[in-house]
Amino acid sequence: MALITGGGTGIGLAIGRALSEEGYNLVIASRSSENLARGAEHLRASGADVLEQPTDVRKPEQVRLLMDATRKRRGRLDVLVNNAAGNFVVRSEDLSPNGWRAVVGIVLDGTFFCSREAFPLLRESPNASILNIVASYAWMAGPGTAHSAAAKAGVLALTRSLAVEWAPHRIRVNALAPGPVRTEGTDRQLWTSPGLVESVTRGIPMGRFGTPEEIAEAARFLVSRRASYITGQVIAVDGGQWLGQGVMGLLDHAPTRRPAANE
Repeated sequence: MALITGGGTGIGLAIGRALSEEGYNLVIASRSSENLARGAEHLRASGADVLEQPTDVRKPEQVRLLMDATRKRRGRLDVLVNNAAGNFVVRSEDLSPNGWRAVVGIVLDGTFFCSREAFPLLRESPNASILNIVASYAWMAGPGTAHSAAAKAGVLALTRSLAVEWAPHRIRVNALAPGPVRTEGTDRQLWTSPGLVESVTRGIPMGRFGTPEEIAEAARFLVSRRASYITGQVIAVDGGQWLGQGVMGLLDHAPTRRPAANE
């Protein structure tokens, strides 16, 4: 059984579909009942067995109700995907305290609250796994995303701490760092103009945005038994973006040299 926060849309929905194909029954959670209903409908249309539970992961009492419902209605939990997030681009000097608290609350507090409440269920599973969705700017610069970068850096530290603490309970804890992905939500909040999309694309060595399905494939692997000896790791699924163009950009200006006859 897999529980996915932020599971009604975008990457969370794609991960749900991939895990359903692996045979997992699903519980999806979101603050938005509308997103939950729409996401559950899509998942059921693809053959998934899915339950939805409205949850604001910033509120411990609602997270507790989510885990209670999971135990009552599913009886077990094998995989927790902490995917719920909030983000918007803003200069740090213009970032309000409420804006800071909202993003840090969803991303960092929510990941901890969900992981903590899931622990009693996960330790009963023979193949338990937590997967936290972060971003490469958790360890790099993220201009315009100080709130999200700080929160995801905290999640990355939490991932490694829990991996060590909970390994004796056979609970693996890893993270995925998706690169730029086009979804309805990111188009509304992040990729707000063709010029921005073009600029971001130029910074990706593979020369394109990723897809939710590509992120979901990496998630499918990390929570599976095929990754049974992997814990405390973060995998970037970003077309090489976090590496930067680096010396690759120099090749555009390098002189052409014909090889010598003996080369």
